[in-house]
Amino acid sequence: MDVLSDVVTTMKAGRPKITRSRRSGRWGSRYGPYPGAGFHVVLGGACWLLRPGGPPVWLTAGDVVLLPHGVVHGMSDSPDRGVDQLPQDPQAAGPAPLVTDIGAELARADDAGDHTLLLCGAYRLDRGVVHPFLRNLPDVVHLPARLGRHASLRAVVDLLGGDITEARPGADVALPALLDLLLVHSLRAWLEEQCPEEAGGWCAALKDPAVASALDRVHRDPAHPWTVQELAAAVGLSRTTFAARFSTYVGQPPMAYLTWWRLSTAARLLRESTAPLAGIARQVGYGSEFAFAHAFKRQFHTAPGTYRRTATTMDAPGPDASDPG
Repeated sequence: MDVLSDVVTTMKAGRPKITRSRRSGRWGSRYGPYPGAGFHVVLGGACWLLRPGGPPVWLTAGDVVLLPHGVVHGMSDSPDRGVDQLPQDPQAAGPAPLVTDIGAELARADDAGDHTLLLCGAYRLDRGVVHPFLRNLPDVVHLPARLGRHASLRAVVDLLGGDITEARPGADVALPALLDLLLVHSLRAWLEEQCPEEAGGWCAALKDPAVASALDRVHRDPAHPWTVQELAAAVGLSRTTFAARFSTYVGQPPMAYLTWWRLSTAARLLRESTAPLAGIARQVGYGSEFAFAHAFKRQFHTAPGTYRRTATTMDAPGPDASDPG
């Protein structure tokens, strides 16, 4: 897979949690913190996003908000209240069905008046493989609806709105797939519009043709015995220039990132599959189970077998992307 696809695949654990609410009158809810990435889609009407220590953000129909780090925030009809003054969203703390109407009582109070229709939810974060790209994202990514901009994201929002407001057959399959697309197209829109290359880091890495091409090669075939010289030749740079540019943008040398990605992939395979350790070792580029186990323990501080027995999607230890491994 390509880098962005891997970011999406590895950041999620299980089905996303999603609720629909129809709000009217005086209303507000507090969300977070939670171990994942939150999101809001304004399907109709308008409201305010409230952040501790930050200015309120006006949201209108079609706007998408992604909160990659699950920070505390609020949604309200008014910008005049602090987040700590809002009641906790009633569905935020515990398990919930895929879609739940949490604002029906408010809508019934004033069904004839103005109302705001919200889609709110969270992707559970897989702690085992927190990709460093996610750490490069701001606390709040606001993607306003704009005519002619990000047509694919707008199409996903429209499809979500249709499946949420109508009880359509196949919704249990369609909604999780649409939410995955929402995440993909939100990240694409941020990269294209709000991620300045001059800021450096992963913004620059994914926009630099040479570094992005090298990352794509590593992600598509982590088992290949890559060398710095081979990657540099593949992207048309000298070994020295490529290594320096990769390290500057990605935050670690090419071979350190390769090791981190191999072991992150192995951790996911240990949790999600029953493949034997020797097979996983070969799949991520290790010639022997012993060499794989040694590298894995150094990165995760536990043996692969122990990790497989004890890891859960919510609290598995994760590799440190700054550790050269």
